[in-house]
Amino acid sequence: MPCNVHPMPQVIRVHLAPALVTPDELAGRTVLMIDLLRASTTICYALAAGSSSVMPFVDVEDVRRAAEEARGRGEPIVCGGERGGERIEGFDLGNSPREYVPDLVAGKRVLFTTSNGTRALHHAQLAERVLVACLANLWATIDLLNEAEGVDILCAGSGGAVTREDVIAAGAYVERLTETSAASLDDSALVALDAWLAATAGIDRRTPEATERLARSLAEGRHGRHLISLGYAEDLSLCAAVDSVDVAADFNVRTGLILRCRVGR
Repeated sequence: MPCNVHPMPQVIRVHLAPALVTPDELAGRTVLMIDLLRASTTICYALAAGSSSVMPFVDVEDVRRAAEEARGRGEPIVCGGERGGERIEGFDLGNSPREYVPDLVAGKRVLFTTSNGTRALHHAQLAERVLVACLANLWATIDLLNEAEGVDILCAGSGGAVTREDVIAAGAYVERLTETSAASLDDSALVALDAWLAATAGIDRRTPEATERLARSLAEGRHGRHLISLGYAEDLSLCAAVDSVDVAADFNVRTGLILRCRVGR
């Protein structure tokens, strides 16, 4: 259902890594969690492919226990995730958005754990609302923020360090959120906006040319180089494709489920 038009958020804060903000500081806030390479993108592709929900876990063994219980109930599930960028032994899928296709995930719950993204989601467990954000669902996510008085963008980073790709994606959200209204931006939001504008200067940001240019920019970062070394170069283009899915991903911290929310414009 299309969203009604309301004033855009008035305060936008960006946290460049989870270590730079406490869970208490996110309490009661609207939080966008970004792990562009690749948890956020993969979650959105899974929901767009018809997964009934995604349940994020911090620990691998928790996924295995939940999977055993679900299968005992006859619930259709898929185990997905990575450690070090590669599929976890015994899991059905890894953390590549290319793997999450309807034939494999439609109608199934995905039990999911990654090195950084799922941990960042649980870091925001005191927030009033948590959305999984990436470039692929940029406008779909923005459409859900019309009534939020303030937005905190939480970058997952990698191993506690700030990552180039998450900062660039955060900047894309800052730009969209400030297109139609003035907002108060903290310094990290300004840094992220500068990174996004530099990465996309002089191009139409919704064209194939923009996707490839963004993919090259993502490839320059440490994590991008690591994924290329593992054979996942094609994933960078999927992660760089702006507005490629029309699904927002809403993490219900009470149920532990990420559900899809289709929005119209």
